[in-house]
Amino acid sequence: MPLLPPGPTPWPLPARHIHNFTESSVVNVRNTVRQYTGNVVRKMMFSRRYFGEGRKDGGPGLEEEEHVNSLFTTLAYLYVFSPSDYLPCLRVFDLDGHEKMVKEALRIINKHHDPIVDERIIQWRNGEKKEVEDILDVFITISDTKGKPLLSVEEIKAQLIELMIEIVDNPAHAAEWAMAEMINQPEIMQKAVEEIDRVVGKDRLVQESDIAQLKYVKACAREALRLHPIAPFNVPHVSMADAVVAGYFIPKGSHVLLSRVGLGRNPRVWEEPLKFKPERHMNDEVVDLAEPELRFISFSTGRRGCPGTALGTALTVTLLARLLQCFSWSVPPNQDQIDLTESMNDLFLAKPLHAHAKPRLHASMYGN
Repeated sequence: MPLLPPGPTPWPLPARHIHNFTESSVVNVRNTVRQYTGNVVRKMMFSRRYFGEGRKDGGPGLEEEEHVNSLFTTLAYLYVFSPSDYLPCLRVFDLDGHEKMVKEALRIINKHHDPIVDERIIQWRNGEKKEVEDILDVFITISDTKGKPLLSVEEIKAQLIELMIEIVDNPAHAAEWAMAEMINQPEIMQKAVEEIDRVVGKDRLVQESDIAQLKYVKACAREALRLHPIAPFNVPHVSMADAVVAGYFIPKGSHVLLSRVGLGRNPRVWEEPLKFKPERHMNDEVVDLAEPELRFISFSTGRRGCPGTALGTALTVTLLARLLQCFSWSVPPNQDQIDLTESMNDLFLAKPLHAHAKPRLHASMYGN
């Protein structure tokens, strides 16, 4: 069963939007991949790509820009350290200003979500809508054995935000870093492109059904997840009982933080750990973005692992593959290579990736 929304691609990327300005401008890859994941998640949740009309070139309108920026703002503060997490008495003072920023981001998200949710609930109550078409419909119609709704309106709205936040980050982050690394190592990019041309060709776009055969493209995405995780640490967990993990005793009640950077760049596990080298994953019979042995963290593992691993894999690989299939990428004019410096505040590129893209397919493939 396909995991991505059916029908045309949720946003014709990397096609129409990029194609319409590649001849005269350098592409902001970070903005492009984030808006793509935003369009996918809106399609899954609400059966719509845009809150407004979008732009004629296939890109996002002001509403979509605002929505995605707010989702990533919320994500940024999810991972940061705050003294009030450990000294709750300080929360009322909001010493670091985090609560104020998150509340503003959530206000913007709710501004776009709430009218859709409220209208859809009324449609179901009035009998105007009778078939489940998206995740919002699932949340509205789910009920107990007596037919009573299991989720309140407030719970539905909260679940939608939580799912969106969990979906948009990894695919966009991994795609941006993978593209940056591959532009600096053209031989890796060429190998991935040759695989796509061999498996898919140039007469259609990469589809979810192609993913199983795109082993090297998956290795590139997996390497980006290993070397460039979305955050330094996992969200904190608390040990519910005494436990021994990897020879370490963890007492009940301990706060447990897993270092994504420490695992993925561990020189005792990975040869040349700071080098982007997809070939290191090609020895596996099946290349998977998940890592059950916790040599690095992509979607976590175990009972508390991400339930959306399959969806995250489909979205990440499809996005990266289409970027490579549709365009030939190079550094911008007057630049020798992409600056891979990490931001001081997070693990994103310090400067959003900008790259020159040249169409490599027939014009009809770009949705114009």
